[in-house]
Amino acid sequence: MAEAQNIPAGSTTTGSIAVAAESTVATRMSAPPSFDVADFPVPHGREEEWRFTPLERLRGLHDGTAVATGGAVKVEFDVPEGVTVETVGRDDARLGTAGIPVDRVAAQAYSSFEKASVITVAKEAVLTEPIRIAVHGEGGVAYAHQVIELGAFAEAVVVLDHTGDAVVAGNVDYVLGDGAKLTVVSVQDWDDTAVHAAQHNALIGRDATFKSIVVTFGGDLVRLHPRVAYAGTGGEAELFGLYFTDKGQHQEHRLFVDHNTPHCKSNAVYKGALQGQDAHAVWIGDVLIQAKAEGTDTYEMNRNLVLTDGARVDSVPNLEIETGEIVGAGHASATGRFDDEQLFYLMSRGIPAEDARRLVVRGFFAELVQQIGLPDVEARLLHKIEAELKASV
Repeated sequence: MAEAQNIPAGSTTTGSIAVAAESTVATRMSAPPSFDVADFPVPHGREEEWRFTPLERLRGLHDGTAVATGGAVKVEFDVPEGVTVETVGRDDARLGTAGIPVDRVAAQAYSSFEKASVITVAKEAVLTEPIRIAVHGEGGVAYAHQVIELGAFAEAVVVLDHTGDAVVAGNVDYVLGDGAKLTVVSVQDWDDTAVHAAQHNALIGRDATFKSIVVTFGGDLVRLHPRVAYAGTGGEAELFGLYFTDKGQHQEHRLFVDHNTPHCKSNAVYKGALQGQDAHAVWIGDVLIQAKAEGTDTYEMNRNLVLTDGARVDSVPNLEIETGEIVGAGHASATGRFDDEQLFYLMSRGIPAEDARRLVVRGFFAELVQQIGLPDVEARLLHKIEAELKASV
């Protein structure tokens, strides 16, 4: 067991939680998953999973020196009729069933939270209004855990909205019963001084459908780790992401799809725009097709639009295939500046250069914004994109 420092008294071990075997794979280049923070050495920045992250800007989340403070975040729930919201202790059997922490920050978060929120949608319930969870930072350090569980054939949309200022690490579990349909919109609209690191675990039941839309604008440092595993055949996962990285910001999205079950699908599309000196975006897309996952159909794509000098993008798609009996598998990544032909076309028709630039960026993000399906959230995000572009003029 690796040596660790400042481990809270609430630290747990893997033996205390029953977790689906499908969720136990990390990646071929990382430490084995564990609920125990002591199983992860303090990172030094040369590890594959940490080499792009400025550790000093994690404010102690990675080495045990970030101590939780009361009142650091305020969480509010707005749920339709028929949805149950519970506050539970660490011993609740539903915690951790979708996935195990795969890095030290996620393990630290699991070892340090005191109470967790469990949102349950009953079997066969079809919600006509979204579940809204507002997380507002009010300063200080917080560790969190949330579980969103759908019964068989239930359908729901969840909006997870992050605002304010705080240093936050957490785990979010999405557990889908057979035939369930869940759409999650996670918005990171933090103040410029906030730090947010989170692992999102989705366990998809037989013939269930999971759609994730991650939208990141704010924060000094945001590091999100969406992960998908399948609990039955016929499951489908769509992972969409939109990020706009400004001067000095570090925004990192690390995806992992574990095709551990036959005849499942996944599709990942992330797009980012960057502007300003030292704006840094990182996208890691890992897809593993295990030997037993015959009939898999998967694709992942990352596109980045660099708007100014001084910005940096690291985009690394990875695809590991252990069986040739698949429907299809592929990945793509591209980073570039504006398409001069698009700008010329718009300007030749009398559109000013600044307006043409905004139109190109809006078009770049349009397909992802439309995936949300909630007019108020879509309008807010388009307004935010416009504000970001005006700030760069």
